[in-house]
Amino acid sequence: MKVSAPAYNLARFDLVSIRLMVDCAQLGSLSAAAEQSHLALAAASRRIRELEAAVGQLLFERHGRGLRTTAAGRVFVRHALSMLQSVEQLGGELRDLRQGIARRIRLSASTAAINQFLAPLLASHDRVSRQVQIELREQLSARVVFDLREGLADVGIFVEGPDTTGLDHRLFREDELVLLLPHKHRLIGPGPIGFEQALDEDWISLEGGAALLEKQLQAAHQAGRPLRLRMQVRSFDAVCHLVASGLGVAMLPKAAALPMAATMKLRWRALSNPWAKRRLLMATRSGVQETAVTDLLDFLAPVSQNAKPIAKNQQ
Repeated sequence: MKVSAPAYNLARFDLVSIRLMVDCAQLGSLSAAAEQSHLALAAASRRIRELEAAVGQLLFERHGRGLRTTAAGRVFVRHALSMLQSVEQLGGELRDLRQGIARRIRLSASTAAINQFLAPLLASHDRVSRQVQIELREQLSARVVFDLREGLADVGIFVEGPDTTGLDHRLFREDELVLLLPHKHRLIGPGPIGFEQALDEDWISLEGGAALLEKQLQAAHQAGRPLRLRMQVRSFDAVCHLVASGLGVAMLPKAAALPMAATMKLRWRALSNPWAKRRLLMATRSGVQETAVTDLLDFLAPVSQNAKPIAKNQQ
């Protein structure tokens, strides 16, 4: 005999109770969540019981130290967060309309793209497209692609390398990696140098997951040598400061590195390795045709570029 699933009383899922549920899960305490939601403890407790009655399952395990979500509670919280985010976005877009902003575009971009190219481009776009507001988020290249696939970004700019299946992409810019050296160092000299010639040195690089670090590790592996990675930091600026202090050598994109190298009196050399020339791509999820997004892509594209995006079935 087939047993039908219980019908959920969705009318009881008001936003106050949903937000309270999320607060309880994050804080692990009903009293703390009630205080954060500006509710009396008894009222908060009643709301949680009503939610549990509505879904027909316990959402929390109660214990002496507070609350712990059940499997049903974790499912509820995951969807509740998405619902609350949608409500926040709704409010934000309505406020934007009152202020003359017709569209927000979420742009996720790698550090290399931001430090070398994006600042003046976004400033110019802001001047000519007042009704479109760009929300910029700095991410590692692999995370940029993840954000696109998960719908967390409308446009992504990243160093070529991550799998772009399911994305439409085109060239954004090209850059060049260079070797950065302290003011006095044995590798200072004229002309390009091979990356493998610097593998006896201590290296300063970015944190794990960065496209730059992955390229260094891959190149060292291909040379059959270990990368003597001494320090890892989060920014190009921090890398340069450590090199200036004589703690190691580094590799950074030329356009971002040279202004800092001049200020900190660092020396630099071009790399002779072909992989030192990189492509930065900009992408959207496949099939995106929204005018504001395509206009932004056209604005950011190199002046000489008239090519159409590369669809997923052309990769």
